[in-house]
Amino acid sequence: MDSNKFITTVIEEAVANSTIHSYQHIYRIHNKNNVRKWLWASLILLVVVLFLPWTQNIRAKGAVTALRQEDRPQELNTVLAGSVIKWYVKEGDFVKKGDTIMQIGEVKTDYFDPQLLSRTQKQIDAKQIAVEGYSNKAATAVSQINALEEARDLKLDQLDVKLRQQTLKVISDSIDLGAVMNEVAVAKRQIDAAKNMLDSGVISLVDFERRKVTFQNATAKKISAENKFLQAKQELTAIRIEKNGTIQEYTDKIAKAQGEQFGSLSNMATGEADVAKLQNAYSNYDIRNKLYYITAPQNGQITKARKAGIGEMVKEGDMIVEIVPDKIKYAVELFAEPMDLPLLAIGQKIRFVFDGFPAIVFSGWPAASYGTFGGVVAAVETSVSNNGKFRLLVIEDPSEKPWPRQLRMGGGANGIALLKDVPIGYELWRNINGFPPEYYKPMQGNELKDQKGK
Repeated sequence: MDSNKFITTVIEEAVANSTIHSYQHIYRIHNKNNVRKWLWASLILLVVVLFLPWTQNIRAKGAVTALRQEDRPQELNTVLAGSVIKWYVKEGDFVKKGDTIMQIGEVKTDYFDPQLLSRTQKQIDAKQIAVEGYSNKAATAVSQINALEEARDLKLDQLDVKLRQQTLKVISDSIDLGAVMNEVAVAKRQIDAAKNMLDSGVISLVDFERRKVTFQNATAKKISAENKFLQAKQELTAIRIEKNGTIQEYTDKIAKAQGEQFGSLSNMATGEADVAKLQNAYSNYDIRNKLYYITAPQNGQITKARKAGIGEMVKEGDMIVEIVPDKIKYAVELFAEPMDLPLLAIGQKIRFVFDGFPAIVFSGWPAASYGTFGGVVAAVETSVSNNGKFRLLVIEDPSEKPWPRQLRMGGGANGIALLKDVPIGYELWRNINGFPPEYYKPMQGNELKDQKGK
């Protein structure tokens, strides 16, 4: 034990005098360690980092498209069925609005006649002449009706005059008859008195015979006056019958003329309907002739030609080519998850990374990212798409650098929707607990101006 103690004492003295270097390298009992300092520095740095600002964001994938429907690639379809006669363009060519793309030929036998338009026009002219003839006939019938009505009125006026004259004559004859009846009564009383006087011998037979002749003459005058009166009444009745007959006669004639007029008007209406039908057919033929040449609806590039060979048949509505417009206001079509939809609104800021353009992205620090482009949400659809997500249209942010001119329709784009600025510690706590980002409604342009003014 004493020897071991001695050895330990000698070693400690040697170590204290720094004579045994290997022991110092193995047992660093006198060296000072900086681990504690680094640990505290790391903890302080971590606390500082936890309070640094972090921009909450939502990521979504999409593709480049056009903001307006007419700026998107569109199919050019044929309206008519036919066969390909000639191509005027090829895939990749740029065309202007109205340029001829393809000519097709007729395949329906109803339209083979090369003089179809001129012959249809002749039919229209013939029908119009027939309509004009019916119109003139109807006008003639109207003139005839007017003449008949005028003749009827004149005839009735004439009969009314005769009827009035005959009425006056009947009245006159009745007065004459009354006077004769008075004479007969007087003669009757005289002859009765004369007969009594003859029997008494007061007057002679000659006087009696004279009064008898007077009575007979009065009776004859009575019969004549009565006959004349009855004849006048008969003539009055005949005039009335003639008037009724005249009214019936002219009514029949006018009705017949009106029937001819209405028949002419009916034929004229039928002819006008035939003319309208032929004019419709003529317009259809004319428009059909123009549809044999398929033209470009707008400026753009020809792509995806579906038909190839000369003589190849095309059906009504078949796609011929696709036209990509040359001047497009690009937008990005993004699809957001249903859970993220309440966090997105019109005017929301979006950062983009386009396929083919290198970028360095820091999700929480958009200002420190490189190669990204800014956008603003222009529309948010409220109906779910076929993929179960909601569609957004994002346009270029005018306050930031413009989007690349090399963008093409259908190119990929990764979008980062920028939300509220929060501390990093809060963001870590939120992600650990699975909480969604905070609801954030971006300020509109007027609100931003008011805030800057304050």
